[in-house]
Amino acid sequence: MTRARPLGDYGTDAPWVPWLLTGIGVVYLVFAGCAFWLWDTVPTGIVFVAIGLLMGVCAAIYWHTTFRGKFAVWQEVLAGLPAPHRVLDMGCGRGAVTVMTALRFPAARVEGVDLWRSIDQSGNGPDAAAANAALNAVDDRLLFRTGDMTALPCADASVDLVTASVSIHNIPTVTGRAQAVDEAWRVLRPGAQMVIVDIAKVREYERRLTQLGAIELSVRGAGWRMWWSGPWMATRILRATKPAD
Repeated sequence: MTRARPLGDYGTDAPWVPWLLTGIGVVYLVFAGCAFWLWDTVPTGIVFVAIGLLMGVCAAIYWHTTFRGKFAVWQEVLAGLPAPHRVLDMGCGRGAVTVMTALRFPAARVEGVDLWRSIDQSGNGPDAAAANAALNAVDDRLLFRTGDMTALPCADASVDLVTASVSIHNIPTVTGRAQAVDEAWRVLRPGAQMVIVDIAKVREYERRLTQLGAIELSVRGAGWRMWWSGPWMATRILRATKPAD
């Protein structure tokens, strides 16, 4: 059985977020101490303690998602897919989904494309992704390339499976995100599937894929394991199939 989390270092998604949550929590706990011992305002201190603890819980949930939860979710997603021959992972980062896909499908050749922005993932870079692939002994079947999701370096109808894990939403415009979905559709061969796991913008992708003629289109929640601090920042899983010719 394939382990939920492959070997290697996969960094932290949007690393500034959990540290911000932690910092806010600490500040409120300091305020609480001041309220109890300096200002003699116990009700205010209790409120500050509650806010500080809430921020701490949110940070802990975020850390769990980025280090454990997302791997468990993707393991289940990949287990429900037919074996592909060629896979493209859009916005692959340090290769978490790319490596997991290669481990799950030993006959597949997998390609990851990214712009390697460290604001989206700590320590992001092709060397880090390649190191993770080598640790899992799948580097002979993986290729990491620098490329934009809105202009994928792949031929039309050349890929059996397209994946994107919490990546497309980083494109700042509606037009840009739609173009990324269009590119995923372009490179996907007829009869093949794409899986987009993302936050906030999934309904946008669903509408665009409906316009493109996708079939077997579904959206479901990923559950608490991919809460990015809480249910207000939940993740959804979109699956779609390109009609066969």
